Amino acid sequence: MKWEGRRQSSNMEDRRGMGTTGKVFAGGGLIGLVFLVIQMFMGGGDNAQLMQELQNQMQQQQTETGPAQPLSEADQKMGEFVATVLADTEDVWHRIFEENGIKYVEPKMVLFRGAVQTACGGASSSSGPFYCPGDQKIYMDLDFFDELRTRFGAKGGDYAIAYVIAHEVGHHVQTLLGTSGEVRKLQQKVSDVEGNKLSVCLELQADFYAGLWTHYNQKYLEEGDIEEALSAAQAVGDDAIQKKMQGHVVPDSFTHGTSEQRVKWFGKGFKTGDIKQGNTFATLN
Repeated sequence: MKWEGRRQSSNMEDRRGMGTTGKVFAGGGLIGLVFLVIQMFMGGGDNAQLMQELQNQMQQQQTETGPAQPLSEADQKMGEFVATVLADTEDVWHRIFEENGIKYVEPKMVLFRGAVQTACGGASSSSGPFYCPGDQKIYMDLDFFDELRTRFGAKGGDYAIAYVIAHEVGHHVQTLLGTSGEVRKLQQKVSDVEGNKLSVCLELQADFYAGLWTHYNQKYLEEGDIEEALSAAQAVGDDAIQKKMQGHVVPDSFTHGTSEQRVKWFGKGFKTGDIKQGNTFATLN
């Protein structure tokens, strides 16, 4: 992705050098590891569900404060890249919202290491990137992307990071449009299995929005960028995760969609560039 020398967002909070590290004791051994994977794209616009998941899986979380640590040159460069991607999402979503007669409110992004406090409660690196609607902030521990590449087989690369940011911004868009709130209301009225299907639709729509953003951001793409995004989407499909972690697939427990679905909806957003084509909930009918 062509990013150096371009505008960086001012909506950044970089807490990586604050000297705070999190020690998390997750219960259940393998359960804790599965939790790391299943939660990495959770963020779906509802703090209650996300933080309940965290509380159920984590028996104890404590934060230790030590001396502030200066950021390395590589850390600083990564922060600049993330700020540039966030700026690009701001430009695109302001345009799309304006074209539809509504106002876009920009989210903020928090970079952290180890553990972090949010308006949705305390969270750790094991939650992966997530969006908290309580403070309209995206939280990311960038070490996640090493896990995505080494443990789950994604190609990596800067556009894999851009895809994840765009996905989480997609959850912010869903919050602004009221989609997330409506889904959570519906989930309270249906079975767990039906509720999971609604969650899948919400996540696939966020993938669609990531593809939609990429459509409008094509002038900054480089060779291989789309492949990096698709590889990341494929790596975090529910079926791919379950096969890797437990050796079999349980479709009724899916909350984010299969690898094929995630790739499909990202691709649809990228190809159409039309927000009206992102009704993933129509697949329920």
